[in-house]
Amino acid sequence: MIGKQIWLNGWLVLALMGVGVGLQEVRAEEKKPAAPPPYVLESNVMVTMRDGVKLATDVYRPIQQDGTPVQEKLPIILTRTPYNKTGAKKQADYFTRHGYVFIAQDCRGRYASEGVWHWMTDDGNDGVDASAWIGKQSWSDGKIGMFGTSYVGGTQHAMALAGAKELTTVIPVDAVSNCGVQSMRNGGAFELRFWNWIMLNAGKGSQAVKDEATAAMLKEMADNRFHYLANLPLRKGTTPLKFAPEYEDWLTAAMSHGANDDYWKQNNILEQASSYKDMPVYLVGGWYDSWAGNTTANFGVLSKALKSDVYLIMGPWIHGAQAGSSHGQVDYGKEAAIPDELAWRLEWYDHWLKGKDNSVGKAAPFASKVRIFTMGTGDGHKTEKGLLFHGGEWREEKEWPLARQQSTAFYFGGSGTLAREKPTQEPASTTFTFDPKNPVPTIGGNISSGNDILLQGAWDQRGGPHVWNWLNPIPLSARNDVVVFETEPLAQDVEVTGEIEVKLWASSSAVDTDFTAKLVDVYPGSKDWPGGFDLKITEGIIRARFRDSLKTEKLMTPGTPYEFTIKVYPTSNVFKKGHRIRVEVSSSNFPRFDVNPNTGEPLNDHRRTVIAENTILHSKQHPSRIVLPIIPR
Repeated sequence: MIGKQIWLNGWLVLALMGVGVGLQEVRAEEKKPAAPPPYVLESNVMVTMRDGVKLATDVYRPIQQDGTPVQEKLPIILTRTPYNKTGAKKQADYFTRHGYVFIAQDCRGRYASEGVWHWMTDDGNDGVDASAWIGKQSWSDGKIGMFGTSYVGGTQHAMALAGAKELTTVIPVDAVSNCGVQSMRNGGAFELRFWNWIMLNAGKGSQAVKDEATAAMLKEMADNRFHYLANLPLRKGTTPLKFAPEYEDWLTAAMSHGANDDYWKQNNILEQASSYKDMPVYLVGGWYDSWAGNTTANFGVLSKALKSDVYLIMGPWIHGAQAGSSHGQVDYGKEAAIPDELAWRLEWYDHWLKGKDNSVGKAAPFASKVRIFTMGTGDGHKTEKGLLFHGGEWREEKEWPLARQQSTAFYFGGSGTLAREKPTQEPASTTFTFDPKNPVPTIGGNISSGNDILLQGAWDQRGGPHVWNWLNPIPLSARNDVVVFETEPLAQDVEVTGEIEVKLWASSSAVDTDFTAKLVDVYPGSKDWPGGFDLKITEGIIRARFRDSLKTEKLMTPGTPYEFTIKVYPTSNVFKKGHRIRVEVSSSNFPRFDVNPNTGEPLNDHRRTVIAENTILHSKQHPSRIVLPIIPR
């Protein structure tokens, strides 16, 4: 049957041979009213906090057949967000259909809420006050489960650490935590994705944008942030950000404060696990998520601190993308995705908030306390979408890190070797020049809030038009300031699953500098990939002044060797037979991390840069190495 599509005055008319469909019939079809929502919404309820500030709150209550709210007391799904509570209607629709009251609240100082915004530090007390208000309502049964990702996952941790009485379970997905350790201050360096977050969000939902002229100015600033990025450090009062003072205050302080001390106390679960409320916790993360290292670390401490069940799932995902099975230039197979982003959460909530005997503790994804996706079992062909098929498989585990792992050192050697044999040469070293004005570009990795300045996820480590600061199709390994150590082609598959550290012996001509390390799965050349594929698996950084402790700064003596520990993000990956395991060492990774000027000046307050001659030692006396958690296969 042959058909035509004809648009007439905005309406689609179908003309099929042998079948007449009139314009009026199509219009009648188009005009059918949408199904009514399954809830009654009471919007912008202003809930008073202990200091008198009122937070805007939307309450979605399930309806009965007559359109009135269900009268029985129901459990609550709560989300507290800086991103505008009105964006939660999809979740509200879903959970009210399944017998929950859904509540969305704007964080302090954001969108319709009163007060002054601060990064997370009000969210503990505000969460406690909000939950107490919820517990007193006639429609509440007093049980609250929380929902949300990233910052909205962080508000869950904040409430849990503050001990909210009504809080019954949380599912923090890719959640903000341990900001002075990794993911915000990372080995003492600052992750510039938070500079990007402020540049974008100061002009969205802030108190400042209530003035149209200020809103226009902040938008112009955000639109030109590449130029501001090239002119760091950020000094107070010198940019349009001064017109959103709470955002400027936080960012300049965060970029200046490297030490992991009380400044970063909020959401420091590693040092405050005993304060975390004892309740079931479901930690969700991804190997390419920006908070991956904190997610696995939190599982370790909370599993010991809480009597309640703590679960962990780690997929091959980027930030907030559990429903996806590919990212960057890589595909992991459709099994990698959890397609329904709400159904698996509902299963957890039903078990702990309604007491249902369901799949929790019995079947995937809750069959065991730990569920991980091991990447790399694919054949590496190019998919129809032009992606590398890296593949992988799900596994149920009992603990993290895995008890059967074999911590294995791979030593750096002369001529760029990476081997299990300890070096025997003395002395032996490699020196490279680090120029802060020409930093090594970031290509993918554990990124969130990258919005235009950063690529997320798994990418071949070579440039092109997709990398704004490395436009030519040249591998990063070709740079003279990137030192490559790699194995011979592997004789058999090698699985690396767990936490990873690089123990680096190095010296510098400068009093302060950075050292970076990147773990790469090197695909050999093939018909689909003639030049091979340098797949970034994970990476990390250490700022030299924090080499001894993340809590105190100590500059170096130029020319003196020191041992640095670079904590890279955890992973689970099979390096297949014929591939190489590579470690790339340098002193910058921009714009993921702020660039060290090498001068030793106070953080975010330098006026100069100096070129550093940085030396990697790989001798018998100073054996630099990466320690990989090898899993017998």
